[in-house]
Amino acid sequence: MTTSTLHRADTFHTRPAGPRRPAFWRAPFAASTYRELGFTLTGLPVAIAGFVATVALFSAGLGLVVTALGLPVLALLLVLARGFGALDRQRARTMLDTEVTAPPAVRPKRGGFWGAVTARLADGAGWRAALYQVLMLPWAILSFTLSVVFLTVGWSLALYPLYHWVFARYTPWPGYQLYEYTDRAGVEHHAYVTEPWQITGVSLLGVLLVLLTPQIIRGVTNVSRLAIRGLLGAR
Repeated sequence: MTTSTLHRADTFHTRPAGPRRPAFWRAPFAASTYRELGFTLTGLPVAIAGFVATVALFSAGLGLVVTALGLPVLALLLVLARGFGALDRQRARTMLDTEVTAPPAVRPKRGGFWGAVTARLADGAGWRAALYQVLMLPWAILSFTLSVVFLTVGWSLALYPLYHWVFARYTPWPGYQLYEYTDRAGVEHHAYVTEPWQITGVSLLGVLLVLLTPQIIRGVTNVSRLAIRGLLGAR
């Protein structure tokens, strides 16, 4: 008796795991790093606009809630919050390779203007999107600041040997000035980066910062990914 074993091709088929993170040494030059950087840079103006619109409409709606005008203003707030949420889901999709399913559309249970208003006011996804706009402004400021500082300082230090000569030719300094002050005795103290070992040290420090920059950017965008999934996605 002979036994044959059939192997189905789809048994060992696995779904793609998605885009892989670039290696530590290649991350400063990877396209994914600069897409994430684009997310942090564009995130600040978007966050400011969303925060201002949310706070202004919420304050106006609460102030007018004793009248019939307050409820439509709050409904408008939730419409705009959903719009900003859709924008951030799109930004996450294109810049962070993060797909987040949109919450279902609002469906009024009764017709007419007030039916649409009350349906909006009962929209949990809209309120979560409004909360997202308020919470994410401080994080957008921090993300923008860390990304810009690490990127610019890292590359400027790493490339210092290439433009070290500029200081001696076009400034009164022999090299990059680290500090300058006058003590109580009137003696001036100053230090410049001029020696080869100093120039090399500055450049190596810059290289270290350049290597760390993608990890910093990935860390702050991971928090944004969690917030978008938790507050802007479908439940």
